[in-house]
Amino acid sequence: MIAEAGLAALWIAAALALLQIALAALGLRRLGVAAVGGSVRAVAIVQGVTALLAMAALILLFQQSDMSVKLVAENSHSAKPWLYKVTGAWGNHEGSMLLWVTILGLAGGAVALAERRLAEPTLVATLGAQAGIALGFYAFLLFASNPFARLAEPPADGAGLNPLLQDPGLAFHPPTLYAGYVGLSVAFSFAVGALVTRDVGRDFASAMRPWVLGAWIFLTLGITAGSYWAYYELGWGGWWFWDPVENASLMPWLAATALLHSVTVLATRDGLRAWTVMLAVVAFSMSMLGTFLVRSGILTSVHAFAVDPRRGAFILVLLALYIGGALALFGLRIGTVRQGRIFDPVSREGGLVANNLLLSVILGVVLIGTLYPIVAAGFGVQLSVGPPFFNKAAGPIALALIVLMAIGPLLRWRRDEAGLLPERLMVPVAVSGGAFALLVVFAMPIGVLPLLGLSLAAGLAVASVLPLVRRNLRRTPLFVWGMVVAHLGIGVSLAGMACDAAFTSERLVALLPGEATRVGPFRVTLDGIAPVVDENWSALQAQLTAERDGAVLRLRPQSRTFTDPPTTTSESAIATRLDGQLYTVLGKPDGQGRWQLRLWWKPFVTLIWLGGALVALGGALALAGRLVRRRREAMA
Repeated sequence: MIAEAGLAALWIAAALALLQIALAALGLRRLGVAAVGGSVRAVAIVQGVTALLAMAALILLFQQSDMSVKLVAENSHSAKPWLYKVTGAWGNHEGSMLLWVTILGLAGGAVALAERRLAEPTLVATLGAQAGIALGFYAFLLFASNPFARLAEPPADGAGLNPLLQDPGLAFHPPTLYAGYVGLSVAFSFAVGALVTRDVGRDFASAMRPWVLGAWIFLTLGITAGSYWAYYELGWGGWWFWDPVENASLMPWLAATALLHSVTVLATRDGLRAWTVMLAVVAFSMSMLGTFLVRSGILTSVHAFAVDPRRGAFILVLLALYIGGALALFGLRIGTVRQGRIFDPVSREGGLVANNLLLSVILGVVLIGTLYPIVAAGFGVQLSVGPPFFNKAAGPIALALIVLMAIGPLLRWRRDEAGLLPERLMVPVAVSGGAFALLVVFAMPIGVLPLLGLSLAAGLAVASVLPLVRRNLRRTPLFVWGMVVAHLGIGVSLAGMACDAAFTSERLVALLPGEATRVGPFRVTLDGIAPVVDENWSALQAQLTAERDGAVLRLRPQSRTFTDPPTTTSESAIATRLDGQLYTVLGKPDGQGRWQLRLWWKPFVTLIWLGGALVALGGALALAGRLVRRRREAMA
């Protein structure tokens, strides 16, 4: 009965979304928003709760290993640990889509429950647009991807979860990433609502900004966690491969970053009105495009769900309806959007515009590099676009963006004097120049991009804290702290990326037990190979001893074999130190008693993920500061 109850909840949520759309349309056209505003809010809240009940039912089915449900039988096993039973509920196509629409419904309910500053007609239109998005995904689940479908003859046990997904990362990475995607859907709905009611102004931007900031925080966390998960799970030693599905998560983040800066200008300075609306549409378009790429079946990727291409066609239709409709509405109503306040090119607003232009160029490069092979394949031409293209095309633009990030916060709003910039930038420029000189003189020969990246990272780290100079730190608003921490995090991540590219040492060797090799500052000895058995897998485990300056480390990389489903994976063993990571992977025997080992010494690579965490922390501080200020204003 649990499956039937979950399916019924899904149908009820779809019906409520349809009712929400109808009430919003009636209120805006005939009855008046005063007559339906309360009803639209209530329906949105109940819809979110009903979607949550459907998701809870699916999790319970996985936890109980109900093999009469097709999705459970295909993606779980009674012997799986409880964590992977729960996370397995969204470690598949149908479950992940249900998680998506659940977060979507809950977000709409949160807007209905909490938003009080937005004009009532705009809020009603916003909730109607959010329900329209949800209805399309409810229809997709009910008619093309039913997560509660029963089997006529249940198997004795299930096929099991993909071993690559049997990791605690599955509990964190998809929910945070989806929360970011859904936050962009709320921003999209705000933009549609404001266009419908011709209410593109500061109040609209103030209402939308927390949702954009929240989405940006979750996207940052999701991408950072996903990068580290792939880094240690896949055993290839890299943290980003420019995989099409990785790009599908990066593109919404780039658009959301541009949107965040734009909506801040609109909310605080009443500028960039049309630009803000357009970026809201683009950001949600990128999240929809990512959904299509992952679930259409047109990509082969460790991240993609292999599904029926007909489902991809369904999502493509939704993409065309939502984005095509929004662009048509934008074209019809953009003439009614009044110009915001004017600002000089040399100003904080001017810096943010330049920042957004460079972000848009990087987004365009990633988009073209991701879609071009797919389009070419449609014409019978097989090609691949990999890291060399993206690094050479996007790398220099990203470095220019770093320079703007250092300059922008030091500019004044509305108007500034260009002649004063050299004095303000004296310290960051000196630090960057000094770092450049030291690297040229003392570092091994490294590439141009890593050299510039490390130099600019040092300058950005210094420039990011300059807005705190001569301030009373106790009275400095939280959102200023958030800006400082987030920009510092970008500098830290850039330093980690540049160090990984410039100084990584790699060794591929075959050793007999007792033999040793060197990688970086470590002497690594293969002590032996031993079998290991767990409740969910068996493995051959290497026992390694790594010595450095008298310190001894023990590492145990594994080659695991899963029975449900039958799969072999490489489990890396990583030793983390303050100055980097020793990364080890066990390969296959060579038939002569030797075992292949792949070893990396990666100096300061952990700065990549530390920087990502700082960026998310900065966003959280800024969000908390904005919410605290809003609460104080409401109380006043």
